[in-house]
Amino acid sequence: MSNQYEKLVEQKARLKQKIEREDFKLRQSKYYESRQDRKDRSRRLIQKGALLEKYFQADTLSVEQTEELLKIFAGYVNAHKPNKFKNDQPNNN
Repeated sequence: MSNQYEKLVEQKARLKQKIEREDFKLRQSKYYESRQDRKDRSRRLIQKGALLEKYFQADTLSVEQTEELLKIFAGYVNAHKPNKFKNDQPNNN
């Protein structure tokens, strides 16, 4: 009887270790996935910022000045934005 009990205890320990390894792998994959999302967002923001500087010649403006410039044109741009660029349309990325 004690031999069977010892086998069950060993099996429980192995299963617990397996669960811990799988849990670790899951946490790691979620970490890397969220890390990749942040990297993708950072890349997108950098690209959009570069386009803003290029087309508005805003490379010499401060962040505050850039925001002020964008506020001036935001109403007009949003009111005249083609449907394909409005938020309710799916992203084509």
